[in-house]
Amino acid sequence: MILKIINSILILFAVYMGFKQGYAMLTNKPEMVTLFSKWNFSSTAISINGAITIIAAVLILFPKTFVWGNFLMAAGILLIICLHLLDKDLKGVAIELPFLLLNLIIIYLQHPLSKSA
Repeated sequence: MILKIINSILILFAVYMGFKQGYAMLTNKPEMVTLFSKWNFSSTAISINGAITIIAAVLILFPKTFVWGNFLMAAGILLIICLHLLDKDLKGVAIELPFLLLNLIIIYLQHPLSKSA
């Protein structure tokens, strides 16, 4: 029971961060434009990335789409990590790595409302 509560808190945190970062990308906030423009992302590409991040956050909430949502979120984070590595920006990688691990831990613990958990 305690594990389900902890996992629920982790899921809510991941969903909150997904919405927050996805909205920032979708609306082309200056800090997101600065970050992604160094990798030659257009404003349309940044907005599409934000929309996918928000969709992934919504998918995490439901047991049937839980794994797909986490997969999309982890893939987006992994993309950003790889882009940071291309720039040899280890600080950027270190910032993103805990969020990637969060998605992997959440997948391991499974959705708290699923029948198999």
